[in-house]
Amino acid sequence: MAKFSFSNYIRESYLEWSQKVTWPTWSELQNSAIVVSVASLIIALVVYLMDISFSTILEKFYGMF
Repeated sequence: MAKFSFSNYIRESYLEWSQKVTWPTWSELQNSAIVVSVASLIIALVVYLMDISFSTILEKFYGMF
């Protein structure tokens, strides 16, 4: 097992970051941001509708007593 060297770690990290990582293009980044935004809005809408429906159901349930 190789001995840990902080300078070796920094060097290898930089090489991996600069040569092995595939960075998205600007258009890929924009498309991904749009997909994430739309998905977040849909999930927020579903949670809101569930909250309203459960609130209504519980109000009717507790109103019976």
